[in-house]
Amino acid sequence: MTYNYALTDSQWNKIKDLLPGKATDPGVTAKDNRLFVNAIIYRYQTGIPWRAMPQEFGDFRVLHTRFSRWAKRGVWDKIFKSLTHDADHEYEMTDSSVVRAHQHSAGAQKKLESKQLGVALGERVPKFTR
Repeated sequence: MTYNYALTDSQWNKIKDLLPGKATDPGVTAKDNRLFVNAIIYRYQTGIPWRAMPQEFGDFRVLHTRFSRWAKRGVWDKIFKSLTHDADHEYEMTDSSVVRAHQHSAGAQKKLESKQLGVALGERVPKFTR
């Protein structure tokens, strides 16, 4: 199954050398780092729980374990630092024509309560009502 949020080849080429599990790394060689990274992107883009991960990505327990190990080893931090170093800031601009304030934040003067209104108009208000 193809997903719209999967990494493009250019995106993958930027991060593939930062990931553990390469043939040159000590230990076990990863089966498919790209599928795993796409699974993590899918999970965080959709906001679904780990248990609801599609079977195309594999067992959710294995995904969660691998994600946690990478987080403890700082793999995600390395990826994010690398990507922010080469960031394209095109999408960080905010256009004020899109940002709208809520209708109640328009700056209208607040109405005074009846006790405050009497004092404001110079009336004598008994002490027990102040």
